[in-house]
Amino acid sequence: MTAPPTTRTTAAIGAAGQWAGGSSWPVAPLQTFGRTVRLGGRVVVLAFTDTARLRLPFRDLVIQAWFYLSVTALPALLLSIPIGVIMAVQVGNITSQLGAQSMSGAAGAGVMQQAAPLVAALLIGGAGASAVASDLGARTIREETDAMRTMGIDPHQRLVVPRVIAMTFVAPMLSIIITFVTVLASFLVAVVWQGIAVGSYWLSFGMFATVTDIFFGCAKAALFGFIVAVVASERGLNVAGGPRGVATGVNASVVIGVLSCMVVNVFITQLQFMFFPPTVF
Repeated sequence: MTAPPTTRTTAAIGAAGQWAGGSSWPVAPLQTFGRTVRLGGRVVVLAFTDTARLRLPFRDLVIQAWFYLSVTALPALLLSIPIGVIMAVQVGNITSQLGAQSMSGAAGAGVMQQAAPLVAALLIGGAGASAVASDLGARTIREETDAMRTMGIDPHQRLVVPRVIAMTFVAPMLSIIITFVTVLASFLVAVVWQGIAVGSYWLSFGMFATVTDIFFGCAKAALFGFIVAVVASERGLNVAGGPRGVATGVNASVVIGVLSCMVVNVFITQLQFMFFPPTVF
């Protein structure tokens, strides 16, 4: 007896899902994405309502922000120096071949637009996201979040909102630190090793770097911090399988958060160049 078309279609879909890694393969990523988007929207609403009602836990917010800044500030400094040196060497070689050594300062614009926000996302994702996912994951497997819900306390409001806001504020600070140190390291390499005049470097830097670049760099860093924090919170609140599940959630939060920031950066960069095209001199 031949099975109906609907039954054959359902069986084919199930076989394709099992071949791709499990029957829930097409559904589980979409469910995770939906939970993440819903959590991000709820965090935004709770942040505004709690701030308006003066119910935002400022003490936890300050503690979280100081923790994220303390674990990422020194790595940001140490990472910015080689980035500035490499950019100065690469840009210096290109400009020397073109006979435009005085334009070496243009590399600073690229640092503010792309390098600083992405490096801030990498640092905040490696240090901050892992801390958020491990903390919330440990609370979840110990059923602390379920106990909070039983007592009428919203875990999103009490645990997630302070961490997301803190990471959103810390990321632009890291971007500014990375920009300053990278440009300074690039300047020292260009002046000391490549013999470029000080005035020429800063003149070319001012020609290409604008206030819009600073604004977009800080805005992108804040958005990246928000994305990383929301992804880490979602993974931490939905862990399963005990300590091993916490470790898996931490790894997933770091990888997914950083990759999401890179994908979002592509769209933001396209929109920036569309509405704020670079000035041609």
